Amino acid sequence: MRYPVAAVAVLITAGVVAVPAQAAPAEGAYWRVEVVRTADHPRPVGSGYTVTARSVSVDWQTPGGKAWSAYRELGARPKTAKDEAAWKADGSPTSWTYRTEGMKISLSTEPGKGRVFPEQGRPAGKFRMGEKWVTYAQLQALPTEPEALRARVVADVRAWIDWAAEDAKTTDPSAKKEDWLIHLDRYVAQRMTTLLYENPVPFKVRSAAYQALKTTKGVSDLGQVKDPLNRPGQKVALPVYERKSAVLKEQFIVDTKTMTLLARFVDLQDGGKQLAGKSGVETYKVGWTDDKPAVPTAGPAAG
Repeated sequence: MRYPVAAVAVLITAGVVAVPAQAAPAEGAYWRVEVVRTADHPRPVGSGYTVTARSVSVDWQTPGGKAWSAYRELGARPKTAKDEAAWKADGSPTSWTYRTEGMKISLSTEPGKGRVFPEQGRPAGKFRMGEKWVTYAQLQALPTEPEALRARVVADVRAWIDWAAEDAKTTDPSAKKEDWLIHLDRYVAQRMTTLLYENPVPFKVRSAAYQALKTTKGVSDLGQVKDPLNRPGQKVALPVYERKSAVLKEQFIVDTKTMTLLARFVDLQDGGKQLAGKSGVETYKVGWTDDKPAVPTAGPAAG
């Protein structure tokens, strides 16, 4: 923990009174977050074609703060028709292996076995929210009014910036807090998106987070769209992050009926060139479940 957790349930900032959510009863045994990630492999394989790799990760949390995680590779496949033709000319291999920087990298067209495991090193009964550990009751008591929630998140982000700026000076004496503050709106928008999926906060809190996200400086509303799984939602773009030659663009699709995240699109470029492996698409399935933690399926249900 980098700084103390605020013990207040009601925040009064700049004349705005934060109305805490009623303690929402859990609607299942676990708050479950499934993320399927699709991204180009960072280097060509075989005779020089590009493959797209897919993986799925799932997190389960109980209201009591116990947690499990799971991960599974879903297999790689040629990215384009041209890549597929080159793959077939190579004899349609089902796996690729190479070494880079002393590491052995292996890819397969077949799904991996996957694994599920309990989370270790987590404080008992706590949930990670930004840089803090909080209780389930504190999650339920988050503000349900957008500007009050924004005030809470801004305060948390500013506290993190204070810590980060001081910590950076240990390796870079020229580091300045302003280097972080210029991106304050982006950091706030990012925190709002995590409230749409990461932890079991009440619907009214998620709704406030979405409203605060849309009205954060630099956030663009891109209108109604469908996500990669053909689910309808509202698309928003975060402020572009630029540092030296790197440019990061992020877009999200939100289900405005459940106020949960449906998809995230990441475009990271350096020197005008997209960084394969760090850019990609994620689809989300978020909500309460009674299904116990298990290795994710490798079929269409995984996204």
